[in-house]
Amino acid sequence: MSGVSIARLASATSLALLAGCGPESSERVLGIRAMSFANSVWSEPANLGPAINTAFNEQGPNLSNDGLTLYFGSDRPGGSGSFDIWVARRVCADCPWDAPVNLGPVVNTSASETGPGLSIDGHMLFFTSTRAGGQGLSDLYLSHRGDPKDDFGWESPVGLGPDVNTPASEAGAEYLQSAEDGAGNLYFNRAPPGGTADLYYAPLTRDGETRGPAILIPELSHPTATDQGATLRTDGREILFFSTRPGGLGGADLWTSTRRSVHDPWSTPVNPGAPLNSAAAEQQPSLSSDGRTLVFASSRAGGFGGTDIWI
Repeated sequence: MSGVSIARLASATSLALLAGCGPESSERVLGIRAMSFANSVWSEPANLGPAINTAFNEQGPNLSNDGLTLYFGSDRPGGSGSFDIWVARRVCADCPWDAPVNLGPVVNTSASETGPGLSIDGHMLFFTSTRAGGQGLSDLYLSHRGDPKDDFGWESPVGLGPDVNTPASEAGAEYLQSAEDGAGNLYFNRAPPGGTADLYYAPLTRDGETRGPAILIPELSHPTATDQGATLRTDGREILFFSTRPGGLGGADLWTSTRRSVHDPWSTPVNPGAPLNSAAAEQQPSLSSDGRTLVFASSRAGGFGGTDIWI
């Protein structure tokens, strides 16, 4: 069995244990799992290559739970608007990616759709859109599907409503589901007109309905910089996002923060430095479900033009 397969098996075992445990046991299992990432470092990022990247902009990547499907936004030719959501598949974790396919008119419009975020069970797709009928500059939308393997079975998207969407710009959706009851929190960023973006979360039901107004995450939101694109480990104890705050290597860098438990505040964000970050802009990170693979967009040297997706 390959190292990747072993890691996925360990991740699946942890989630199975969580599903059958009470809150105290869950905390112990999550603590053990979180410790397994201590002192780990990221490898040199690799460009996903011409099967995925083009001379145009590819951004907002998101891997499915099994790592065999990649959703992302792109303004390449063949779309319906300025940015559309595309999907690519591969047969195995070490196999090449098939050519990306546009999700089509049920999801995409003549406006901009990007920043896709899949739920772990694959039944919900969150994304950002500037389509008509929204609440502000850009809104977050949700689409459901019955078959988690059918990339073209998405139902008509609906806005997430006033608990999340406002006259500001909402983007960067990441849904962290609870292993106990399927409900969870939606993490995203909000930027008022002419202002900088901050990170928020909103409690959601297992069907994606809001359970109250979105809440600012003050310990992760810099007072003068832009903080966006949060992605979390499935145990909820590590978060990565991109920020223009001081201390970075480029225009925007990836930053990381941890917490002792899902009930504790986040630690002071840390810049992991090179090779993850560069003098260019790194943005829109997305962790795999086992927490061992990171995909993100970057304009660093070695790409095909615009922003590319790196792993």
